[in-house]
Amino acid sequence: MGKLNPKQVENLIEPGTYEDGDGLRLVVKPTGRKSWLLRFQLAGRRREMGLGSFPEVTLKKARQDASNKRSQLSDGVDPLAARDIERAAQREAQRTSEAKQLKFETLAKEYCEAHGGTWSDKWRKGWLRKLELYAFDHIGKLSAEEIGTSQVLKVLQPIWTSKTRTADELRGQIEQILDAAKARSLRLGENPARWRGHLENLLSRAEKKKARKREHFEALRWQDVPALMARLSANSTPASLATQLLIMTSARAHMVRFARWDEFNLEEGTWSLPDERMKMRIAFVIPLTEEIVALVKSIPRIEGSPYLFPGQGKSGVMHANAVRTLLHAMDYKHITRHGFRSSFRDWAGECTNYPREVCEMALAHDERDQTEGAYSRTDFLDKRRALMSEWAHYLTPNQPLQTLTDDQR
Repeated sequence: MGKLNPKQVENLIEPGTYEDGDGLRLVVKPTGRKSWLLRFQLAGRRREMGLGSFPEVTLKKARQDASNKRSQLSDGVDPLAARDIERAAQREAQRTSEAKQLKFETLAKEYCEAHGGTWSDKWRKGWLRKLELYAFDHIGKLSAEEIGTSQVLKVLQPIWTSKTRTADELRGQIEQILDAAKARSLRLGENPARWRGHLENLLSRAEKKKARKREHFEALRWQDVPALMARLSANSTPASLATQLLIMTSARAHMVRFARWDEFNLEEGTWSLPDERMKMRIAFVIPLTEEIVALVKSIPRIEGSPYLFPGQGKSGVMHANAVRTLLHAMDYKHITRHGFRSSFRDWAGECTNYPREVCEMALAHDERDQTEGAYSRTDFLDKRRALMSEWAHYLTPNQPLQTLTDDQR
């Protein structure tokens, strides 16, 4: 029989510890809060375990819980460890329940909402459209945890040989969405849409390479780029400044259009792009030469806009066709914005002795395989800075040249 009674427990207000017997006690705090505590010994060590607060846990309930814990002790079970296991199981059951309620289609739209703020309207619509056309019918109603390799293959295999580029972009989207789901504890285990070390063993790599080769952009001959730069330097419009930054950094057009002032550190000479701004969703740092720093400093800041090149549309940045319109007006109708990356790469291959991996990394292409990448994690920033300095000097030959020696390379 316990020492306490229900009426007594209800009326106790004096701070202190009140014994009920067999290790069960009521603790009254100076704040008036009352809680139940069970003391016991396990392997010669004194332990304490909370059983809840009064009045949520009544005296009767506290005695029942204490009795159950003592039964566990008699069976050699640690009540604290058993409670931790039970709580973990409850959390896992809750996670599983929540995961099953959120379907892939919902997760995809939430991902687009979370990351699409820096995307153009056209890109955002195209991103969702691919999923609507090829993925949602197969996996849209499945939870993230229900999607495995077989489900991903069911999406990709019908279009892998006929629309390989689209299929590979789709694979990347599924991988991103499932990675985000894992970060939210909505799935466990490896990502079934991962290419390296996984799908590359199940889908034809040759088709993927052919699709890459089919992607080509009309490019200005590298020998002709300095003449274009000279004409652009006489034009201080935002479109011209954006084109100059595009050419000198060899960045992608959307990277320049959505360039933010807070991404630039002109003292250190770096342009740091977060992972959500990169095609491969890996953060990347572009070295800025003295010429590029001077160019960025010449761009006027528009009050209230975080962008280097603000615009009036929904995106908040200059129109997607602003650079193309400028080039067409200058009678460069046969080239594309993306083609300047090819111009740079051809120049680097023809006119410099920098290793291939440095030239490719300057374009944010990391072509090291999985094993090599695990051991070589450098981004070649210093070597890329020297390479881009030579490129800037080639584009604007009146500027002084700063390079590394062959030994430094």
